[in-house]
Amino acid sequence: MTPDDIAALPYRKCVGVVLWDGAGRVFTGQRYDSELPAWQMPQGGIEDGEDARTAALRELVEETGVAVEKVEVLAETPDWIKYDLPPEIVPRIWKGRYKGQAQRWVLMKFLGSDADINIETKHPEFSEWRWLEPASVLDSIVPFKRDVYEQVFDAFSDWL
Repeated sequence: MTPDDIAALPYRKCVGVVLWDGAGRVFTGQRYDSELPAWQMPQGGIEDGEDARTAALRELVEETGVAVEKVEVLAETPDWIKYDLPPEIVPRIWKGRYKGQAQRWVLMKFLGSDADINIETKHPEFSEWRWLEPASVLDSIVPFKRDVYEQVFDAFSDWL
C-alpha cells in the first residue's frame, strides 16, 4: 500500500476499557498474538447498534471474563481519540481496511477479586495479565499507542 492509499483509509471505531482496581492500578494484558512484549488494556470494535458503554462492557467480558456486575462504570472520554498504525503493518491488520482506530475509552472500577478475572475466554486476547500503575503501562505498551494512553490517563486523572 502506498502512503496515499493508507491516508485515504478510514479509522476503525473502537472502545477501550480502563479497568481500575481502586488503588491506582489498571488491568493490562499481554497480547496473545504477539511474541514480543505488547501489553495493552482491553479494547475492541464497536458493533452495529452499540454505543461506547455497551461495547466496552461487552469487550470487558470477552477479553477478561469479568462479569458486568463486578464493575462500576465511572466515566467515558468525551471525544474520540485517534491513532494511526505504523504504515508497514496497515496491510496486515484488519485486512488493510483501516489506517488506525478512533477510540472512546470507558473507566470502570473493579469491584471483584483477582479470582473474577479469567483471560482464558472463548477467543483469548491475552496470554497473561497484571495490575500496573499508569506510568508502568506507558512503559509497557507498543510505542504507537503511547500518546493515546497518555490522553486516556489524563482524561481519567481524577481517579487514577
